Amino acid sequence: MTEGLKETNFNFEGQTDFYRGKVRDVYHFDKKLVIIASDRISAFDVILPRPIPYKGQILNQIAAKALKETADIVPNWLESNPDPNVSVGKKCQALEVEMVIRGYVVGHAWREYRDGKRSICGVPMPDGLKENDRLPEPILTPTTKAKEGHDEDISREEIIKQGLVEESIYVKLEDYTRKLFQSGTESALKQGLILADTKYEFGIYDGEIYLIDEIHTPDSSRYFYADGFDERQANGETQKQLSKEFVRQWLISNGFQGLEGQKMPEMSDEVVMSVSNRYIELYENFTGEKFQKADYSNILDRIYENILKLA
Repeated sequence: MTEGLKETNFNFEGQTDFYRGKVRDVYHFDKKLVIIASDRISAFDVILPRPIPYKGQILNQIAAKALKETADIVPNWLESNPDPNVSVGKKCQALEVEMVIRGYVVGHAWREYRDGKRSICGVPMPDGLKENDRLPEPILTPTTKAKEGHDEDISREEIIKQGLVEESIYVKLEDYTRKLFQSGTESALKQGLILADTKYEFGIYDGEIYLIDEIHTPDSSRYFYADGFDERQANGETQKQLSKEFVRQWLISNGFQGLEGQKMPEMSDEVVMSVSNRYIELYENFTGEKFQKADYSNILDRIYENILKLA
């Protein structure tokens, strides 16, 4: 079985810093970032023990496509993709909130609603909703960006009160988020998909707001199949998701939700390959294109040499 890319440990000339996130290895330069999408996978804010082959390439290529498609809405950080797993772009000062937008009651929102909450991040929720129901209109449920552990829900009022983001900037973030979600929804529908929820991150570069990180990928978004959605919902049937929610559900079914004292279940070769195949399925459904697997035989050498070509 092909072994996924777990991590990189390069040292480039002119490199000023390095940061390893849950999924990405980030190399800092004076005004640039080189971000390598590894095959690590996280759920419940915990990195799973085994990487998923081709996941990094898939996320990187979907994000690049989505960033290019939305550049007319808000400028973004991306400048080039010198390798299937690599993105290079502007080094922005990240803002301290993630803009989460939800069109459907799914995932975290459903778990909160199921447990009796009727307000998320100060946004009221109507009674009588079932899991995966469409909301009357998309709602914004921002979170703080935790350096470690779980991100925390936070209201618009608290963001401004705590000074995490200036009110004038936050108003723009809300506007950009709604427009990006509308664009993502329209793109998904063209491929027979429903964009259920997603998140966006923003930063500041030369005094302007830029969209950063990835967008509209299965790590940052949830998708349903549009065909038959209403019938399945009316009949109380499970909706098939194109997202990593299936990974979360597998973990839950094996007794793990990232809580203290819980043991991570073992991921067999069969489980790893099934997750990889689901990511490939999402790529092909999302883009309408056949996925071309990159050469993994010398993946570290390949990535390093492709980045050096930018110099």
